[in-house]
Amino acid sequence: MDTRKLKYFLAVVDHDGFNRAAEHLLIAQPSLSQTIASLEKELGVPLFHRIGRRAVLSEAGKELVGPARLVMRDLDAAQSAVQALRGLRSGRLDIITMPSPGIEPLTSMTAAFTGLHPEVRLNVSAAFTPEEVIESVRSGSTEIGLAGSSSPIRVPGVNVLDVERQPLILIVNPQADTFPAGSTIQREDLDGHRLIASQRGSLMRWLVDDALAHGVEAEIVVEVAHRTSILPLVLAGVGHAVMPSSWAPTAHKAGLRTLQIEPVSHLDVAILSRKDGLTPAARAFLDVAKRHVAQEGADADS
Repeated sequence: MDTRKLKYFLAVVDHDGFNRAAEHLLIAQPSLSQTIASLEKELGVPLFHRIGRRAVLSEAGKELVGPARLVMRDLDAAQSAVQALRGLRSGRLDIITMPSPGIEPLTSMTAAFTGLHPEVRLNVSAAFTPEEVIESVRSGSTEIGLAGSSSPIRVPGVNVLDVERQPLILIVNPQADTFPAGSTIQREDLDGHRLIASQRGSLMRWLVDDALAHGVEAEIVVEVAHRTSILPLVLAGVGHAVMPSSWAPTAHKAGLRTLQIEPVSHLDVAILSRKDGLTPAARAFLDVAKRHVAQEGADADS
């Protein structure tokens, strides 16, 4: 089995079929089919079920995806290690992030990293749960993951760098700002208000549901999976939104008021990475992350 066959196999997986995979690889579709057939012959099992024009992973194919990604990632790491002898001048770094850490600290870290290594291209994909981030890093689909959770993340076999704790805030609908002056409110102050809520399973939705369960008569008017919609909805006067404090700078630039909600709940943000086999680009990003954490700690102490 050679890496070219694994590369072609993953292309079919990532591009949902042979035709688009062949276009991506810039090869003829029959040549791609022959290569996959040769790989299946070597392994002695079918990797795809052909259903009409679709190619659906078989059980054996599903089992091969993770190891194949690790092989390709390790090959990239080996090539990058050789290139690193003349400095980190090229390469690609695959990152996965949940929405709130994707605003901060990812923005600050990316600005610092690209300033130091302008020739490295970052590819940032999205996740909505810590479990998605963990699985992506473990499988080798990405090298760096940013996750937020209601408690510190601890994962066997994965390096975890605790970055920061983001308190939950209320982004205030300016058309219904009847809250008292100041920078904080109590959860019961949400009584009688209309709220834009994140999907179930998020810490923000838990706070809203917990307030409702304790007798706060707030109304959820919109449930949002794509959190990029939240600030526009608040600006449009639809309702208030409970979000981590990473959203505050953007909200303030849009002219919105934010209030800290007491008792305070925190989103614990961490960076996840594999314990070994990281590319030089991934190691350099972790160095930037560690400096960010140290700077945040120094600012908090001053």
